[in-house]
Amino acid sequence: MAAVVSVPDRRLASKATILVVEDEADIRDLVRYHLEQEGYAVEDADSGEKALERAATSPPALVVLDLMLPGTDGLEVCRRLRADDALRDVPVIMLTAKGTELDRVLGLELGADDYITKPFSPRELVARVRAVLRRASAAAAPPAHEEDFFRGRLHVNFNTYEVAVDGQPLALSLREFELLKFFVQHPHRVYDRLQLLDLVWGQDVHVEPRTVDVHVRRLRKVIERDDSAPELLLTVRGVGYKFNPDALEP
Repeated sequence: MAAVVSVPDRRLASKATILVVEDEADIRDLVRYHLEQEGYAVEDADSGEKALERAATSPPALVVLDLMLPGTDGLEVCRRLRADDALRDVPVIMLTAKGTELDRVLGLELGADDYITKPFSPRELVARVRAVLRRASAAAAPPAHEEDFFRGRLHVNFNTYEVAVDGQPLALSLREFELLKFFVQHPHRVYDRLQLLDLVWGQDVHVEPRTVDVHVRRLRKVIERDDSAPELLLTVRGVGYKFNPDALEP
């Protein structure tokens, strides 16, 4: 049997410029090398001041940010990026030797999208960059303009927040409705728990990823014919969930 080779998806990488902010030249060069190998364009800066200047001149698709920088440190850089209307939506991955829980919580509360501690795996860093860019791309997608979803036995009215199955209205919580709305507007695409938390709950809400599982189970109980054998909200083992509207057809 022929071996299956995993080929990186370079569609996101082809036009994405990553700003690497790191004062240690060997680490900076290592990160640059692996990102460029994946097809990303890379700019770099060895201080917080240079990073802010370069980001303002040419906003990157993502920033890989060390915390312990000379002069303006990484936390202050992140704070200023989030305070700048032109840069506040640029994703930030913190890459640092400061790995305590308090450091991670502080970094995430300041607006970091991910947090990686040194020493690190370059392959993991590239995978995290790719995942964060996917989430940012999905969040930036233009919202659907339809007022409702009506297919087969499921009717979702986006304006009135009403849901009916086989003509019978359902009583959903606001979060359950928002999750169902997201799924029906993005059929067939697989989303992992962290993506769903970012895109439905929001990046400023800190809840456990397993919260997604709880809400999916609740939705299955009311929209599936048999929630023990779901047809609409499918689990993609090891990845996440996707919505299958084809199961609504008679």
